[in-house]
Amino acid sequence: MRRFILFNGKRHPQEMGACEVEAFLTHLAVEGRVSASTQNQAKSALLFLYREVLRTDLPWLDDVESAKSGKRLPVVLTPEEVQRLLGPIDGTTGLILRLLYGTGMRMMECLRLRVKDVDFARREILVREGKGFKDRVTMLPERLVAPLGEHLARVKALHAADLAAGFGDVYLPWALERKYPNAAREWAWQYVFVAARRSVDPRSGAVRRHHVEAQSIQRAMRQALRLAGVSKPARKEASILVHGQRSYGAGMAPAVAGTGQDAYASRSGRRRRGGANARGGS
Repeated sequence: MRRFILFNGKRHPQEMGACEVEAFLTHLAVEGRVSASTQNQAKSALLFLYREVLRTDLPWLDDVESAKSGKRLPVVLTPEEVQRLLGPIDGTTGLILRLLYGTGMRMMECLRLRVKDVDFARREILVREGKGFKDRVTMLPERLVAPLGEHLARVKALHAADLAAGFGDVYLPWALERKYPNAAREWAWQYVFVAARRSVDPRSGAVRRHHVEAQSIQRAMRQALRLAGVSKPARKEASILVHGQRSYGAGMAPAVAGTGQDAYASRSGRRRRGGANARGGS
């Protein structure tokens, strides 16, 4: 608001209208060279000021020149670079990063996995509320079945210790805690990648064990990039593993994650046939 008023010679917004708003937003895009999101935010703020505060309807601002948002290509690692990157990383962090590369999951999709969403028998992982708040199924790499099973055994022992100490409940979304009062303490609802320490949940004040923080994985990935001598830039370091898996496909993944092309194709075909049968039955 301050910038808008100064641009128009310190005039009161009530003395101005659509023309001044159009001129200011065009100035931001052309001379200020702001991003498209910044210009849209300024436009929304001005529309709110006039419609909700000053009770003045502005005509549709067709004459405003919008800032163009640039299209950027994702940073993709080669399979050899992924080998150098993930080779030295072990423990829970290494397992998370290998899952990102082998499954194509996004960072928070992986960290928010619950025990019930991992199907070892079908070698599948159910990703809930992914991009667009849609559920989807992805493959569980064969080479990660044993490490993930061993990890879950350790997490289950930790959960049992928490229960014995009077803790052990986990955050449940969408008011499920009220609908299923005992579900928060059940093993199936626990996070796959739990934090090392219990903490106070700011939403409820309950002491519980949350999932691993994304920042710790990003820091580990950033350090691994330096040690591996990979100089490719990345705004979110762990995302380049996801881009690499999607760019090279499952056929390249066996080098790190053990995801065979044939196994992936068979599972994909089974899901397609299952979806077709389901649609035909409905």
